[in-house]
Amino acid sequence: MKSSRSVLLTILLAMSIGAIAGEFRHAHALPGLEEKFVLVVHGGAGNWKDESPEKLDADKAAINKAAEKGYKILAGGGSSLDAVEATLRVMEDSGLFDAGRGAYYDRDGIPELDSAIMNGRTLAAGSVASVKHIANPISLARLVMEKTPHVMIVGDGAEQFAKSQGIELVSPFYFYNERYWKLYQEVRAKEKNKSAQLAGNQRKVYGTVGAVALDQAGNLAAGTSTGGTPFKMSGRVGDSPIIGAGTYANNDSCAISGTGEGEFYIRNTVASDICARVRYLHVSLEQAADDVVMKELVAQKGEGGIIGIDRQGNIATPFNSNGMLRATVRSDGQVTVKVFADSAPR
Repeated sequence: MKSSRSVLLTILLAMSIGAIAGEFRHAHALPGLEEKFVLVVHGGAGNWKDESPEKLDADKAAINKAAEKGYKILAGGGSSLDAVEATLRVMEDSGLFDAGRGAYYDRDGIPELDSAIMNGRTLAAGSVASVKHIANPISLARLVMEKTPHVMIVGDGAEQFAKSQGIELVSPFYFYNERYWKLYQEVRAKEKNKSAQLAGNQRKVYGTVGAVALDQAGNLAAGTSTGGTPFKMSGRVGDSPIIGAGTYANNDSCAISGTGEGEFYIRNTVASDICARVRYLHVSLEQAADDVVMKELVAQKGEGGIIGIDRQGNIATPFNSNGMLRATVRSDGQVTVKVFADSAPR
């Protein structure tokens, strides 16, 4: 009897220890297992080889800071949506990219901003376009997604909605950027010689910013923010705020943010096409992205790139220009920043 009781006690003790160990493993899941998450950010694809070393260093530091902001949210159990929005706000506020206070000037000498965000779990999405007084368009896009029955609101309507949500409108002077103002003046002067289109596009640096994230709950999100192309026509809208063109997220496939010549991304619905290939053709994200960016866009002479993540945390960052500023951070917290295809991690 004593022996049976000892055996029973031994079994119960072993079960208790196992339960405690299981709770410990759950509470302290190793990175890459239960707490697997990843964030990828871009600062635009284009002719980065023409950038000065000083500007390049500043851009790298800014995208590193943005990635760290998003990482803290994901590491703390926050949502991919929160991480994407917070990351892009840092990029918009930096004044170093074609987004937020660093946006290019249009033909009227005024920055017009576009942005979009999408929830891969629910397919909810929000976007704004042609706004002129919004410091952080990515946050307004999220409000459109969460506070209205719509997906896209543009121009004055978007700004009226912003005021109704307590967002303070800023003066166009908030977006003053000496570098881009000089570029605007140069292009405007060349317009008299009927060479404005060439002058406006000759730099081929697209500082659009974007982010894609996979959170600990396994949910994807994507967001993109831009000021469009230099010296664009007033009212021109690119791919960034168009769901399926420059921004897309679906838990069944992937999350994508694009950067480049937006008209090509709109015509080819680049973001949703990549995700559809992953979902229906059952190819890898890397193959789907390469087939679209490195083959179809190249065949059409459409310059640019994308960043993408799938549900398993695989990433893809193809670009057919000479460079694309991008940063990646995973569960270990190490931020990797690259610009060129052959560049070493920061």
